[in-house]
Amino acid sequence: QVQLVESGGGLVQTGGSLTLSCAASGRTFIRGWFRQAPGKGREFVAAIRWTGDGSTVYADSVKGRLTISRDNANTMYLHMNRLKPEDTADYYCAAGQGLRIGVRDDEYDYWGQGTQVTVSS
Repeated sequence: QVQLVESGGGLVQTGGSLTLSCAASGRTFIRGWFRQAPGKGREFVAAIRWTGDGSTVYADSVKGRLTISRDNANTMYLHMNRLKPEDTADYYCAAGQGLRIGVRDDEYDYWGQGTQVTVSS
């Protein structure tokens, strides 16, 4: 069983920056970030291959503004720049044992509890 703990959410103004962290208790092949805005379904944000080359995949809506990264301490990050009000959501980190960098939530086996990001206009 892999446990994931997110941190770093908060309130920020439009155009501002935040960095989310996701600390994991075990090893998996892929990690990702998803978000769920009020009244909407959960959507894919970004994912990274945890082993090997660290390949990444991004949703079109966040390319160039949000960056996923990893460190050697088994922690994943989401660096969020030029934030917009439409980025307001609960952000969840996820981990999976599949080899493909998944963009669907059913490709992930473990989930964090979520951290809230609010971007004011």
